[in-house]
Amino acid sequence: MAIPTKAEIKKEFQHHEKDSGSAGVQVALLSRRIDMLTEHLKANKKDHSSRYGLIKMVSARRKLLNYLARTNKAGYQAIIERLKLRR
Repeated sequence: MAIPTKAEIKKEFQHHEKDSGSAGVQVALLSRRIDMLTEHLKANKKDHSSRYGLIKMVSARRKLLNYLARTNKAGYQAIIERLKLRR
């Protein structure tokens, strides 16, 4: 299973041609980084500084998802389903 690149993720989740910073794109990019760091931490259990970074990324993603849930219910549901996140 190949990990998609940032450009592929942006292309999949952007609303228009130049959209690179909408909440949906940011959530998708954070999810990719979280997945990669989770795999790293499975192999390197004592890497506590990376674990701290993982916690910060999960928190940032949660804040973005809360924003989406408040402002755009349909977009929030779509992102949750496409990324297969629990909520």
